[in-house]
Amino acid sequence: MQGLVASVSRSAAHAFTKPTLSAIRLQAGLGVEDDAHSGVTVQHVMHRSRNPTAPNRRQVHLIHAELFTELAEAGFTVAAGELGENITTSGLDLLALPAGTRLHIGPQAVVEVTGLRNPCRQIDRFQAGLMAAVLGRAADGSVIRKIGVMGIVVTGGAVHGGDPIAVVLPDLPHIPLAPV
Repeated sequence: MQGLVASVSRSAAHAFTKPTLSAIRLQAGLGVEDDAHSGVTVQHVMHRSRNPTAPNRRQVHLIHAELFTELAEAGFTVAAGELGENITTSGLDLLALPAGTRLHIGPQAVVEVTGLRNPCRQIDRFQAGLMAAVLGRAADGSVIRKIGVMGIVVTGGAVHGGDPIAVVLPDLPHIPLAPV
């Protein structure tokens, strides 16, 4: 299984949208260099208020570009970085990956997938009605969160738009992703 980096983004401020760049640098055990969510402990404002010493399992946020196409078909206009992701991918079914999957990005970087991003009310502040569009229901009635996955940086390195992404699945049994 292989995909591509469609775009990269970061923001030093805790802002919902992150500007796109030509490259970002991942730092092992921390996240994206100069990004507000980088750190050994949790940096997400809401999660940090609950437990400021919790490990940061949300160092890198990845969204599949195919979501933007789906949202456009529903009448929304969303571009890379606008939903706060650091890496926009193409050609990968991120939501179907099991926990512990390793994404080898470009020549050096490795990100381990820790879970799903849980959408928050800021999504509707960005565009009214968008929260409902990034949530779905499975046949069994369970919630489907479409807003991407979170990960930790195992091996640092530069990541550019156009870089290949190789997927290495963890040993069996595979554990489905849950919100982190």
